[in-house]
Amino acid sequence: MRRFLALIAIPLLACVVLAGCGSSKSSASSSSSASASASTAANTAVTATGAFGKTPTVDIPKAKPGSSLAIRTLIQGTGTTLTKSDALAANFVLYFWTGTSSTLKANTFTGSPTVIGGQMLPGLESALIGKKVGSRILAVIPPAEGYGTSGNSQLGITGSTTLVFVIDVLKSYSDTASATGAQESSGGGTLPTVSAKAGTAPTLTFPSSSPPGALVTTTLVKGNGPKIAKGEYVIAQYTGYIWRTKKIFGSSWSSGSPFGFVIGASPEQVIPGWDKGLVGQTVGSRVMLSIPPAQGYGSAGASQAGITGKDTLVFVVDIIDALKQG
Repeated sequence: MRRFLALIAIPLLACVVLAGCGSSKSSASSSSSASASASTAANTAVTATGAFGKTPTVDIPKAKPGSSLAIRTLIQGTGTTLTKSDALAANFVLYFWTGTSSTLKANTFTGSPTVIGGQMLPGLESALIGKKVGSRILAVIPPAEGYGTSGNSQLGITGSTTLVFVIDVLKSYSDTASATGAQESSGGGTLPTVSAKAGTAPTLTFPSSSPPGALVTTTLVKGNGPKIAKGEYVIAQYTGYIWRTKKIFGSSWSSGSPFGFVIGASPEQVIPGWDKGLVGQTVGSRVMLSIPPAQGYGSAGASQAGITGKDTLVFVVDIIDALKQG
């Protein structure tokens, strides 16, 4: 099934890390105040063991969680220090802890990493900012540092759900990360003309001609990194336009974080035009994709974004990195 949200938002499981994703969340302070000793003890008693890069074994007490944020660096990395303007590629496990029971809800170690960035939950921001790439972080996040008393019904989070994350930080990326190769083309002719400065979103000027009827891939900037292969986890910046309206309908640049996806995944994580147009391109490249409806959202379109079943889409994609799974 084609995933419209895969090109405008983080997929649902990874959405848990974003403060504004999904249904409502009450505001919460990012400060961590002291609570009663018994409350603190429950959260600090959570443990996780195992090697970096492998699914951790997590032990959560059969007790009610406390109200204090608990953070521990289980493995100290030696890479760059994370800042508020960085996104990170990470693997994580996530447990929901309610009452005296806990349940595993997500495990990216068995699949592909995810990109965490933009506006994070207060508890996750406290846990990750200032840590180094290569670290494993344990974060026990009470409701006040997560989704507040309202919870998030879309994600199955109630106002009493404590979130337990164990996160392996693989790499970090600036929110202004962009193509790094040599300029080859600006498009033009029967295709849009692309203009951009390094570290900023590109802008498109459309020709008066009709869009092409087939998928057209144009390399604008040629990166000198490895070629992207099917099954890799790709980190990219993108801007998407509707040819008919000449308007932007989605952009990672405005979200504050690059976008991550598995290319050539089954089921698809992105529209077919991305899978077909980006495989074989090199890391560091900027690519323009003119995507006809059949390679986009099909005859159904995507009404949420104003896309009809007859709309050609144009994306400019900066390929920031590609990670092998497993």
